[in-house]
Amino acid sequence: MFRIGQGYDVHRLVEDRELWLCGVRVPHSLGLLGHSDADVAIHALCDALLGALALGDIGKHFPDSDPRYKGIDSRILLEHVMELVRGHGYEPGNADITIAAQKPKLASYIPEMQRMLADVMHVDIDRVSVKATTTERLGFEGREEGISATAVCLLQKV
Repeated sequence: MFRIGQGYDVHRLVEDRELWLCGVRVPHSLGLLGHSDADVAIHALCDALLGALALGDIGKHFPDSDPRYKGIDSRILLEHVMELVRGHGYEPGNADITIAAQKPKLASYIPEMQRMLADVMHVDIDRVSVKATTTERLGFEGREEGISATAVCLLQKV
């Protein structure tokens, strides 16, 4: 049996924050604002995984009203979500993430992002795709006000 999930997240870019994407620190003059480390790519992936199993969303499992998650590394959230996935008898077939950001340019970080996600998810790297795009200066991403990410995953019953 297969299950498909999709996820989306967005965070505002601000000064005095580090920029974390797919568990990788990306040097930039701005970072993403959020209760956790605001890693939009991991958050979108968590929502896709949770959605595939109809388990709600990241806010249900890790509410921003809970001080335990203040500043938390999103890789920890992904580890917990993967425990839920495997606890329900599923294994990721693949995951595909797209990050929309005008700046910084992300191409050189993508291999490290894929390795990081594969390590956290305990899957082969060829099951994890990370892509980056600009919005051709359109929308909030194009105006460099924020970064968004979408994710799709396929889960298979084991």
